[in-house]
Amino acid sequence: MTKTKIWLSSPHIGLGERGYVQHAFDTNWIAPLGPNVDFFEESIENYLGDGVHVAALSSGTAAIHLGLKLLGVGAGDEVICQSFTFSASANPIVYLGATPIFVDSEETTWNISPELLEEAIIDRMEKGKKPKAIIAVHLYGMPYQVNTVEEIASKYDIPVLEDSAEALGSEYKNNKCGSFGDLAILSFNGNKIITTSGGGALVSRNVNHKNKAVYLSTQARDEAPHYLHSSIGYNYRMSNVLAGIGRGQMEVLSDRVDARRANFTYYKRALSQLPEIEFLDEPTGFFSNRWLTCILTPSFEIREKIRLALLADEVESRPLWKPMHEQPVFKDTPSFLDGTSSSLFERGLCLPSGSNLEIEDLDRVISIILTTISK
Repeated sequence: MTKTKIWLSSPHIGLGERGYVQHAFDTNWIAPLGPNVDFFEESIENYLGDGVHVAALSSGTAAIHLGLKLLGVGAGDEVICQSFTFSASANPIVYLGATPIFVDSEETTWNISPELLEEAIIDRMEKGKKPKAIIAVHLYGMPYQVNTVEEIASKYDIPVLEDSAEALGSEYKNNKCGSFGDLAILSFNGNKIITTSGGGALVSRNVNHKNKAVYLSTQARDEAPHYLHSSIGYNYRMSNVLAGIGRGQMEVLSDRVDARRANFTYYKRALSQLPEIEFLDEPTGFFSNRWLTCILTPSFEIREKIRLALLADEVESRPLWKPMHEQPVFKDTPSFLDGTSSSLFERGLCLPSGSNLEIEDLDRVISIILTTISK
């Protein structure tokens, strides 16, 4: 008998989303504008609060690209970026002809190290290259040390782009992730806490930033009866159809967060008895959406032993992010390191964490890990 595959983080779609998508078809609002886009943006703005403005875009990567552009990043500039992240955090820096400067993580949240961040800023300024921006990431839904990072950024007058691609529903000191930084971005990729199939958003407290992002994301078309362009634009706007999925997903966001956090608690209760398994706990004042439940093992060998055992049983898992400073494409990029992210990558594993998992699925994963560790 073929076993049902357990995915790492599959989309979780209900009935509500279908109504909004059907309405887009019924009214022929298929283009990258329309009521679903407007209402989706409004629902995110209401959720995040704090007077933010949201531009719905085609991806989180597009949001980072436009965000950096709005912060004035261009050819020859340098941008500090958390090394322990997905490549989409760093690639848009290169799109603009700038150079990423990678900074390692700290062990409390696995996010950007404030100590190394300041060291990197001082070093680059001494070399005559003051960083143009800082990209800080809430990894796996765990907020970075927001206050400390903002204090350092303010001290040196460097704007922060908050990468909240994995952290919608997370909070830092009772404030929603996605509402920090000079600009913030969200992702609605198929594996995220909520999805629009593919999509993202740029968030700002400055309405002019939203308006400029919308302008640039629709090919920078100027007001005229004909096609007139005074700037280079991009095809980055979210479609009305996909925004319909997003409207329905926003209505169940709190349920999705609850389910992901319940997965983490279930795994931890079953596996924390094992000396070979560690979990990342929430520091005081931090609230993680637990987008992915991650474990740490004592070694690369044990991590791989577990991963391969899960794979053999049709269970998808994934090593933690391979740091950007270890990626071949960035091998010559300046980096400020202490070995933290490299160690996390070697020893860490993401377990199936979808909000649509059943208890039987979690028990199957746990059983495989217990059996593998005991051998």
